[in-house]
Amino acid sequence: EFGPGSGLSSLDYAPLAELMGCNEWCAEVFNCAAPDTGNMELLAHFGTREQQQTWLQPLLRGEIRSCFAMTEPQSACSDATNVQTRIEREGDEYVINGRKVWTTGAGDPRCKLAIVMGRVVGGGGPSGEADAAGASVRMQQSMVLVPMDTAGVDVVRMLSVFGYDDAPHGHAEVAFHNVRVSRANLLHEEGGGFAMAQARLGPGRIHHCMRSIGVAERALAAL
Repeated sequence: EFGPGSGLSSLDYAPLAELMGCNEWCAEVFNCAAPDTGNMELLAHFGTREQQQTWLQPLLRGEIRSCFAMTEPQSACSDATNVQTRIEREGDEYVINGRKVWTTGAGDPRCKLAIVMGRVVGGGGPSGEADAAGASVRMQQSMVLVPMDTAGVDVVRMLSVFGYDDAPHGHAEVAFHNVRVSRANLLHEEGGGFAMAQARLGPGRIHHCMRSIGVAERALAAL
């Protein structure tokens, strides 16, 4: 339905990311900008048909932007197993409470979707509180699709990097206060968050590194 795409491997795409890194707006022009590329990959590989219709299609058309909310103030960003945001089952809804930092693009007015990583609790299940102690630490995280205009989603502030905040396109602190979404917004399955995060972030690190090389090459050429 969405077409086979170009079929590029990570090795094929790496030099293209390097070329796009030479210009600050090039990746967005080609709809290859973070964090949308990784989020589109998650939706393409793990989303339901309804989720793909609602979110993947407008992302592919470049009509909206998205963000990926995983890192938290109290835990290192590299420790995805220590995410503490609560995603509580309540009837046919999830109720989300937590705080995220370094959420790229959350302040952009075009950002309509957050993919939120947290721990599903309540009512048992593969990542519920009732059996969390016996579950693998890599099976306690889940991802939920949260529209940015949902009540309780608060973009608290933009965070600076080396003195620059790059608002509204930079990195934000985002709070989730009793945010309610349908349980149909679960991405893939409960307990699948860690595996999906690794599938998303691994290739993304290659893209970022290659874009950084492109920036460095442009700087050298300007000397």
